[in-house]
Amino acid sequence: MIVAVLADDLLKKELLTKQTAGDITFIWADSVRALTIIEADVYIDLLFEMDAERTNHLKRLLPKPVLVNAVAWSTKRIGADFIRINAWPTLLHRSITEVALPGGMQQETVKNIFDNLQWSYRLVPDIPGMITARVIATIVNEAYYTLEAHVSSREEIDIATKLGTSYPYGPFEWSTRIGLKYICGLLKELSREDERYTPAVLLQQEALEADQ
Repeated sequence: MIVAVLADDLLKKELLTKQTAGDITFIWADSVRALTIIEADVYIDLLFEMDAERTNHLKRLLPKPVLVNAVAWSTKRIGADFIRINAWPTLLHRSITEVALPGGMQQETVKNIFDNLQWSYRLVPDIPGMITARVIATIVNEAYYTLEAHVSSREEIDIATKLGTSYPYGPFEWSTRIGLKYICGLLKELSREDERYTPAVLLQQEALEADQ
């Protein structure tokens, strides 16, 4: 099976840590246009953004399977029958990949892909944040609200969270590894329907500064 992938160096490195079958060939693209001209069986865009032009380019690859790293947006919001995967930094190389399918797509489609790759997956609801990212974003947001209230320091919040939950990282460590723009973007998407997810002011400020 030939898999065409668009990724940056970080996500490429994480993807390559996953064990794959010997008959899988990865072809790496450096742009969306390059991705769309590769002859492949499966296409993966790990750098997906909600952009109409990008989506239209990827739509041309259908009905071949197109997997996108679209953690914050449902397939309905995207407006295309792409397969969503949770490929946030630090989460891609987990033993199980979270997958959300568009309405009407049969599980057999994704099962065949992941069986060939020899990757484990779990189907999750086609909602913003899926499961893991929603939990992490909420924890990070609460940590920023706590920091804004001068309750504790970043270092103390990280230590307390790791000790209390046995998570591998504290909220500020995780936000650095994943990227605040992704976390802030997901929180804004979630807050469209529930204001409890409104990102903390400090989080928004730091996300903006990090993206400049």
